[in-house]
Amino acid sequence: MEIHKILLILGGLLLVGLAADTIGRRTRIPRVTLLILFGFAAGQSGFDLLPRDFQVWYEFLATLALTMVAFLLGGKLSLSGLRKNGKQILTISLIAVVTTIVVVTTGLALLGVPLPVALLLSGIATATAPATTQDVVNQVRAKGPFADVLLGIVAIDDAWGLIFFSILLVVAKSVTGDGGQAILINSLWEIIGAVGVGVAIGLPAAYLTGRLHKGEPMQTEALGLVFLCAGIALWLEVSYLLAGIVMGAIVVNLAKHHNRPFHEIKQIEWPFMVLFFVLAGAVLNLSSLQDIGIIGVAYILLRLLSRISGGWLGATIAGAPHLHRKWIGIALTPQAGVALGMALIAGNHLPELKELLLAIVIGSTIVFEVVGPIFTQMALRRVGKEN
Repeated sequence: MEIHKILLILGGLLLVGLAADTIGRRTRIPRVTLLILFGFAAGQSGFDLLPRDFQVWYEFLATLALTMVAFLLGGKLSLSGLRKNGKQILTISLIAVVTTIVVVTTGLALLGVPLPVALLLSGIATATAPATTQDVVNQVRAKGPFADVLLGIVAIDDAWGLIFFSILLVVAKSVTGDGGQAILINSLWEIIGAVGVGVAIGLPAAYLTGRLHKGEPMQTEALGLVFLCAGIALWLEVSYLLAGIVMGAIVVNLAKHHNRPFHEIKQIEWPFMVLFFVLAGAVLNLSSLQDIGIIGVAYILLRLLSRISGGWLGATIAGAPHLHRKWIGIALTPQAGVALGMALIAGNHLPELKELLLAIVIGSTIVFEVVGPIFTQMALRRVGKEN
């Protein structure tokens, strides 16, 4: 692609991000939803305004943006914060994941869906959208226990989801007569390896960053950490999301000489997020909604039910305030790229189910990416208003 076209597109998309931010503040529509809808309109399912060459940047921008988000979410897992909210975060996240698996599997099985499909979709349903949730919290400028617990849950939710999805994939392959031992080994490597990458980068970063300018890390240092973490994780074929979270958690707990260790990433995160969300919308295909059928509609409804009930049950057991029990599950409804990644993994191991799984997950992702942020924003505003 010619350089002037790249610059024109980048400049236009960043200005779109500014417009989305302005409209979002005046209308209370999540800017994530606005950006995804714009990308959808500009992409191949809309007016096809974006060159296909530009859309291939999506994977690069998604990796970079999500690693930034993971790093910031890891920063929410300070020991002081965990002493205050750790019980709620762990209890709600674990029970929400287990409830999602039980409700989605049972509901789909009762509708006559084959057990391997029901198991895999229930595992995929546990995935959340950390970037979306983080941005909605930032837009609303939500502070306090509810926002802290929500971000803490999102930080570890996909780790739980990855573990349970790996187990369910092994069970699904066993049901179909295929061996699942290799899958389990690969899944353990993805999780343990990601933790290792986060620790390997986070430990020296905690002690070495922020020395040149007292009190703050430089943007070069911050970007260097994100690029290194994402690059090594991809090279080793482990979860860059989990690696970024672990790295952030280590830095926030060990970098005692920093006043604001994540300040620089926050300053430069938004332009990358704009491009990520617009391109996420651009690669969505409207025809996927037409292909999901009754199973897809049931999956969407069951996931909504399981998120709301699982959040309520987990918050109740954790002793959360009544208002938090009511809204935490609703705040956990967004779902994005992690779910698609799970569907691709499942499809590679069970090729006969790949087409069905991808159609359902892509179609439901369109719904959850557009509607999910609205639910999260509604929950944050209601809790903030009633507190």
